[in-house]
Amino acid sequence: MDPRFLAGLGVLVLLTISPGADMALIAKVTIARGRRAAFLTSLGICSGLLVHASASALGLSVILATSAEAFTVVKLAGAAYLAYLGVQSLRESFRAAPPTEAPQVTSRRSFVMGLMNNVLNPKVAVFYLTFLPQFIDPSGNVLAQSLLFALAHAVMGTLWLAAYAYVVARISRQFASGGVRRWLERTTGAVLIALGARLAFERR
Repeated sequence: MDPRFLAGLGVLVLLTISPGADMALIAKVTIARGRRAAFLTSLGICSGLLVHASASALGLSVILATSAEAFTVVKLAGAAYLAYLGVQSLRESFRAAPPTEAPQVTSRRSFVMGLMNNVLNPKVAVFYLTFLPQFIDPSGNVLAQSLLFALAHAVMGTLWLAAYAYVVARISRQFASGGVRRWLERTTGAVLIALGARLAFERR
């Protein structure tokens, strides 16, 4: 196997386990909706990696990397979405019980929530644009190699976030009382809002 590919996988492992918006979102969904919804959210998050890898290979991410205006627009959209999720979590923590939804509606919302959280993060797009070329053979099929990296990243992310959701679910069950559960939801909501604010004021 190409040593460059192995080196790239090593960096992806470190990136995958680094705390950030994805883990905060998974914690929110696990506490509010359960592990199944969290797994679907993680699938949405990791599907976003394929979008970024394709865009990077096709050159679309160059726009985000070189255009301050385009980067700012996507950055603010992502920050607003994180803040929206945080406010939603805070609102749910003040309800007596979460509203009931049809399983297919919950599944679709969970997946889309994860997908949008990843796609609207311009830092991921810029990372793929600057990171992938270092580990890709320019004489080969660039798109295929980019998608292979994204697929490996997606598998890592799905396994890591699923394990993380399992731990969060176990912890939340240990503190299953209504008051503690609400405070857990408020904490994850505040973290999401803080991450949104940090993204909004962050430079490239």
